Amino acid sequence: MVENYKNLWEKLDIRYDAFIRTTDEGHKKVVQSVLQELYNTGEIEKRLYAGWYCVPDERFWTEKEVVEGNCPDCKRPVEQITEENYFFLMSKYQERLIRYIEENPYYILPETRRNEVLGFLKNNPLGDLCISRPRQRLSWGVPLPFDDNFVTYVWFDALTNYYSAVKYLAPSSKFFKSDDWWPAEHHLIGKDILTTHAVYWSAMLMALGMPLPKNIFAHGWWTIEGRKMSKSLGNVVDPYMIAGQFGADAFRYFLFREVTFGLDGDFSEQALTQRFNTDLANNLGNLVSRALTMIEKYRNGVVPEPSDAKDRDGLEKKLQARFKDPQDGLISSFDKHLHYLDCI
Repeated sequence: MVENYKNLWEKLDIRYDAFIRTTDEGHKKVVQSVLQELYNTGEIEKRLYAGWYCVPDERFWTEKEVVEGNCPDCKRPVEQITEENYFFLMSKYQERLIRYIEENPYYILPETRRNEVLGFLKNNPLGDLCISRPRQRLSWGVPLPFDDNFVTYVWFDALTNYYSAVKYLAPSSKFFKSDDWWPAEHHLIGKDILTTHAVYWSAMLMALGMPLPKNIFAHGWWTIEGRKMSKSLGNVVDPYMIAGQFGADAFRYFLFREVTFGLDGDFSEQALTQRFNTDLANNLGNLVSRALTMIEKYRNGVVPEPSDAKDRDGLEKKLQARFKDPQDGLISSFDKHLHYLDCI
């Protein structure tokens, strides 16, 4: 699977500084240090747990979540399991989370997702989070530093990766410390894992006394004829094929341009072709054509120097001043158009 991702990023002209995995030794050490700190401060305790367990997904479900004896995600049968495990005392942070989200309207976006999280926290008692599995049943997790018979995975393993990366990968010098790279400005996540990040991860950071990310933005799904892409339905899109047929630039442009950020969007080759032709070939292509024609006709094919400000009226002076100010929104918009022209 790792090589599939690396090959796809190359095909789509996506570059990265480091390909991070939760199997990295540096990551494991940070996870264990975080767990030990929380255990020492009484934020983690061991107790007996019983629940419906999905073996393929390695996940517990409540009685309400199970659908006719099956896992709500993979639809396969679940089984009743009773065992000892370690729990993060997440329930104690429910009111604090509500207060923080209400006092920081920018923390979760878009607003519909913020309301969704608040609704969840206000209408459901927040339970404690099971964070371990017995090593005899799950051998590949990160061993708990305070009990070698258990491992942690998913929550304290995957979520901690946001922070662990800046501890073992970020450059450190007399000018920078690894903690200078935290908190994150943005977490960009799929809407189906919003609760995990907005509630679980936020509570974990609060328990550690660490600053929360400045913003969590939940984006929508790409759908096919209004339905979520699914292997079982066979309605998935092969990115290799699309990039090979239309080119990486056209594919990337469509994914960013087609849908209002945060909402779901429907994918089709017809929509991609129409968007590319309308925005790039017609609109911007027409702009370039008109601009070149006017320069050729009125300026002998040479782009003129801007006129002296004293020769302009009040409105033109304001426009000229705005274009010279790099902090102004107008120049940012202009830069974006230049980027699109460069893509052509």
